[in-house]
Amino acid sequence: MLAQTKIQWDSDLIRRYDLAGPRYTSYPTALQFENSTDSRAILTSAINERDPSRPLSLYIHIPFCAHVCYYCGCNKVVTADRSRAQPYLDTLIKEIKMRGEELGKSQVVDQLHWGGGTPTFISDEQTKLLMETLRENFNLRDDDEGDYAIEIDPREMSEGRLQLLRNLGFNRISIGVQDVNPEVQKKVNRVQSLEMTTALLEEARDLGFRSINVDLIYGLPLQTEESFAETLDRILELRPDRLSVFNYAHLPERFKPQRRINADELPDAVTKLAIHHQSIDKLTSAGYRNIGMDHFALPEDTLTRHQDEGTLHRNFQGYTTHSECDLIGLGVSAISQIGDYYLQNSPDITKYDAGINAEGSAISKEYKMNDDDKIRRAVITRLICDFQLNFADQSKELGIQFQEYFADELRLLEPMVNDGLIHMNEKGLDVTAAGRLLIRRVCMTFDAYINHSEQRFSRII
Repeated sequence: MLAQTKIQWDSDLIRRYDLAGPRYTSYPTALQFENSTDSRAILTSAINERDPSRPLSLYIHIPFCAHVCYYCGCNKVVTADRSRAQPYLDTLIKEIKMRGEELGKSQVVDQLHWGGGTPTFISDEQTKLLMETLRENFNLRDDDEGDYAIEIDPREMSEGRLQLLRNLGFNRISIGVQDVNPEVQKKVNRVQSLEMTTALLEEARDLGFRSINVDLIYGLPLQTEESFAETLDRILELRPDRLSVFNYAHLPERFKPQRRINADELPDAVTKLAIHHQSIDKLTSAGYRNIGMDHFALPEDTLTRHQDEGTLHRNFQGYTTHSECDLIGLGVSAISQIGDYYLQNSPDITKYDAGINAEGSAISKEYKMNDDDKIRRAVITRLICDFQLNFADQSKELGIQFQEYFADELRLLEPMVNDGLIHMNEKGLDVTAAGRLLIRRVCMTFDAYINHSEQRFSRII
């Protein structure tokens, strides 16, 4: 069982180790993906080489938003014209049917996630048709035991819609809040009353949704320690099962909507660190476990239980309990992980549509892991989920002599030992209470590509 270690804030270590680095939702990261030269062929290889006994995780991307949130860096189409969704859904349904035919229905779908964009942008009828199409073409569970989640914008929720989602089989929701302060909301074009959020959470509990996640962002315009403390207090009164507290990365050169944010109104680096420190203290004092990085969960949540059991996993949706699943991404920009393959659909909606309709595949990026990739992925996954490594267990599981295979990496870790980020001996290593905030930096030591990749990552903290 994983020891429950409280986060220790060490400002000196943070200043020295807070560099840019991957979030490791995959290894290798998406920067290593290569342009696909034969979309159809690589998909066929991945499907033919997969283990058909593995369950599935399905990710569905709905890119549309009625309003642009200025902080957002997601792949999205902002439009008030709801009719624009139907041509996209026609293509998405075609992709679902083709993938279902190729994969068959022997693999149970243990996890389902609708993301975006705003999945609740589409109508009730379109939502029902999309879920019916998924059930017709994949082996979705009907016992409510899977983890079937959807991202929700409370501003898009009409009366009866949450009941519809529950009836269709969704049992988890993720709600974007970001900040409850009206002035901050105006600055990022995300005006959403606390009363609206509260009513949605209460209705979700009444309807039997078994997990509610709330997303918050620190580092937005006009935020202060005092204002974000108020946001945390109001959200803690609602007591969601999970909380994600993300660091806003201001990259207007990459994300056009961010150009509408006045950089002079952003909190400075010292204030951002203070807000982050305060968030950890408040949430852990309120009984939440810091699962890792920006994720928090209540003690009875499945994320917490799986972390205690050493079976927590990490993929493109963040921390998850479904390490045994192949991930099938459907829709524009969606990423699949099938066996040793990473496959990403085109992020361009026009190219996505053309690829599905002409070739039956819209894959624009691909990567097939080699043996070294698979070994390093396993090590990084256990580090970022468990904060510890047992060298004997890793040697047995991976078929290597861990200390020999990673001799160079273990030497590179010695300064982190001296600085108090990790404890290490001949049996293994443990990330300390002070090192947990910098787990991405520890993982980077085992990343074979980190010194060869263009540095387009966010800062660790």
